[in-house]
Amino acid sequence: MLESPELPDCFYQDKPTLIIPNIPTPKHSLYLSNLDDQKFLRFSIKYLYLYKQAASLDILKHSLSKVLVDYYPLAGRLRTCSLDDQKLEIDCNGEGAVFANAFMDITCDEFLEISRKPNRSWRKLLYRVEAHSFVDIPPLVVQVTNLRCGGMILCTAINHCICDGIGTSQFLHAWAHVTTKPTLDLPILPFHSRHVLKPRDPPQVTHTHLGYTRNTLNNNAHVDISHYLQSQPLVPTSLTFTQSHVLRLKRQCVPSLKCTTFEALASHTWRSWVRSLDLAPSFNVKLLFSVSVRKKLNPEMPQGYYGNGFVLACAETAVKDLVTPNLSHGVKLIQRAKSGLTDEHVRSMVDLLEDKNVKTDTSSSLVISQWAKLGLEDLDLGEGKPLHMGPLTSDIYCLFLPVVGNFDAVRVQVSVPECMVEKFEYYMKEGFVKEENGDVKMV
Repeated sequence: MLESPELPDCFYQDKPTLIIPNIPTPKHSLYLSNLDDQKFLRFSIKYLYLYKQAASLDILKHSLSKVLVDYYPLAGRLRTCSLDDQKLEIDCNGEGAVFANAFMDITCDEFLEISRKPNRSWRKLLYRVEAHSFVDIPPLVVQVTNLRCGGMILCTAINHCICDGIGTSQFLHAWAHVTTKPTLDLPILPFHSRHVLKPRDPPQVTHTHLGYTRNTLNNNAHVDISHYLQSQPLVPTSLTFTQSHVLRLKRQCVPSLKCTTFEALASHTWRSWVRSLDLAPSFNVKLLFSVSVRKKLNPEMPQGYYGNGFVLACAETAVKDLVTPNLSHGVKLIQRAKSGLTDEHVRSMVDLLEDKNVKTDTSSSLVISQWAKLGLEDLDLGEGKPLHMGPLTSDIYCLFLPVVGNFDAVRVQVSVPECMVEKFEYYMKEGFVKEENGDVKMV
């Protein structure tokens, strides 16, 4: 057993290598859409997988070099456009993905004991690339860490300007497919071009977009919750909701309201988060949540599109209307925000983002990103499905995560200030523990 949740150091036997596509790939610049290169997305999506049995390093490296032929932009490098230094593009130059391998003196069981809540020591599990800026970091960084018991931790960092959650899942499953079925073609071929989301000329902003604000000198005139949260020591919270928990939440909608698991759980999480902040009853709060628009555009986005094909829908309300025992107000706001995402609304948003002074309004918002139901937890690299799948780090953005072995369950993870943890967890669990005789898997 580990004496503390801190992980021991990684031992690197060799320097990381660059895995290049195993045959020559097209050399060109790849345009990124306005949804891709938002400043809000200038980070890497970092996944952590725990496997009971390690896969062969040589096989993983070889299959990665093969899958990078199809996903060759991930072997390129980001750069600023020559005509606009605020716009990013991909230089598809085939330089390669970073691949590191290491050893850590722990077992799978020891890691599982602490796996619900990431801490800073987990960052040892992903090789840190020294770079002047985010743009200089290779779009794909992989580390395979072998464990004392024969198990393996796989960590990947995939640039969010190039892929969204659906896109990262598509790429990782393509890598798994090439690893386990090397003679078979990929079931879904990647679609590289981002021109389906090119802005109109001239831009036509025909809708109001509550999730965005303009950078102005007067922006400091209102309360910035996000700034407050990030100025405090943050503590990860992690709570698992089973199907029966979600059913109980849905019963809090009066009168009865047909809603999805996401709508009920997002409304409950938003309400609990706001209650924990002790805000003024008249203060307006927002919920920003990711919604795929792949099938909302006309025509629909092509199959295999792995770029950012999502937008942040926005629900907004006064605190006093959200923090009632009745969940229906929040659910209705979420449903309204989703239904408003028409083809024209999305294109208006893309056009709005031509203005580089426009940014995502996180000042009074909880942001929820949906990682559940993307198939991320099913990634089999030849030695079975993972024992655990989740993020490498935790921050103020809330993640809805898959639960390995329970498709209908959702794990809610978000970091909150230390002084807020107890209240937030209390409100999230309220109404469950007593009624279900302690059978609530909320740890």
